[in-house]
Amino acid sequence: MTALSSWGRFRNSGLLLIRLGLGIMFIVHGYPKLMGGPAYWEGVGQAMQHIGIHFLPVVWGLLAAIVETGGGICLIIGLFFRPAAILLAFTMLMATLHHLKSGDGLMTASHAIEMGIVFLGLAFVGPGKYSVDKR
Repeated sequence: MTALSSWGRFRNSGLLLIRLGLGIMFIVHGYPKLMGGPAYWEGVGQAMQHIGIHFLPVVWGLLAAIVETGGGICLIIGLFFRPAAILLAFTMLMATLHHLKSGDGLMTASHAIEMGIVFLGLAFVGPGKYSVDKR
């Protein structure tokens, strides 16, 4: 469509919009986990058992909460963007495995799958020019 072909010049604005929206939502999801304390972190960290890691679930849960919260911040400002996107994609992989192995089904796991795909794609594309990484 020729009417939409001129939108290509707004690529960086689109990436900024994606970064802001996803960053805010991951802070909203990650911050309560971060503040949940060791009992909550242990529950989150139990997901690592699905890949054969049975030790230190509290640490893994804390790391997941840090990745969601800190990764959201990194997305928003575009700092350490690619490493943050890769860590967020891994966190979504673990969430997907947890949902599927717990019997929650594909419909429940689909959000984590979708976000993992988005983060992998963003890791390839980069943050765009409106980011700290590009300064």
